[in-house]
Amino acid sequence: MGRVRPDKPKPMRPSYITKEGQARLLAEVDQLWRVKRPEVTRAVSEAAALGDRSENAEYIYGKKMLREIDRRVRFLRRRLDVLQVVELLPDDRSSVRFGAWVRIGSGSGRTRCFRIVGPDETDHAPRYVSVDSPMAKALIGRREGDEAVVVTPRGRHRWTIVAVSYQPLEGDDGE
Repeated sequence: MGRVRPDKPKPMRPSYITKEGQARLLAEVDQLWRVKRPEVTRAVSEAAALGDRSENAEYIYGKKMLREIDRRVRFLRRRLDVLQVVELLPDDRSSVRFGAWVRIGSGSGRTRCFRIVGPDETDHAPRYVSVDSPMAKALIGRREGDEAVVVTPRGRHRWTIVAVSYQPLEGDDGE
């Protein structure tokens, strides 16, 4: 009996990243490769010089750290190769698109401010929301004053777009 194979692999849609996000990932690669890896390599060399490596905790830990650094650098380099950097602002800057800063408000007076970015950037800032998130999907294409219903595991939430900008919004509430 043969293996079951799908007819065709699903085409991958492009992954987007902002120019700032790309710069952060490049800086991380540089930091790991030019600073962290040489430090750990020196520590491993010093630990190896102490003798028996099989019971040398510093040597074993250092080798593990080198593998983790190399793994992360490989991952980041491969990821950077396939990411598409979005540098140009959209023609219509009044609607929510990738890279936009958006302030939304609820009927109860609660407001939130965040930027819609690629999934590779969401861990870099607490106010970054992935373009693949339910919130971003509900807001993309809408304009200031429009309402959007966001469906999350916690239920449906109605938000009104208060402001859209492609520069950080002033007077952010910090949430």
